[in-house]
Amino acid sequence: MKLFLKPGACSLSPHIALEEAGLSYETENVDLASKKTASGGNFFEVNPKGYVPALLLDSGELLTEGPAIVQYIADQAPAKKLAPANGSLARYQFQGWLNFIATEIHKSCTPFFSPLAKDDWKGAARINLDRRLGLVNEHLADKPYLMGDEFSVADGYLFTTLSWMKYIGIDLATLPNLAAFQARVAARPAVQKALKDEGLA
Repeated sequence: MKLFLKPGACSLSPHIALEEAGLSYETENVDLASKKTASGGNFFEVNPKGYVPALLLDSGELLTEGPAIVQYIADQAPAKKLAPANGSLARYQFQGWLNFIATEIHKSCTPFFSPLAKDDWKGAARINLDRRLGLVNEHLADKPYLMGDEFSVADGYLFTTLSWMKYIGIDLATLPNLAAFQARVAARPAVQKALKDEGLA
């Protein structure tokens, strides 16, 4: 498998998942401005959507969209318990968290990284972020991870989005359960490896 990524972007989430799963893979950086891959290829020829993450399977098939990719990765290593069993209620609760992170947290970060975003858009996004982060902070008051005692790939996605908060002006110290979560996930060996590989640690 090959993961196409941009260091520090949302593609860090599947990168963490691959390390946690212990699967064999390689990575290739993508310049999202020029749409060129590190090997000089046209990224649009890999992923017509033009953004990361994209996971090229050994079969030649392509997976896109972070929540789908991390579930695929988790299901390739069931013994690692990176996602609840398919068909279980817990699996749908887990998917709910993936969707929440994607639509309520990840998407709300978009205007802060767009030179075209106006202040009113950023203001609305900040209000939404404050509310949503507060909710997750409360959820983590009595558990180490989103689904309870065990790390899942949803935690890797949350960790990735929380790593952007310093660029947005949100101090996680004001959200102590999220700050503790971030430190807990950052200390995991697989996460350290992914961060190091992306030049982030």
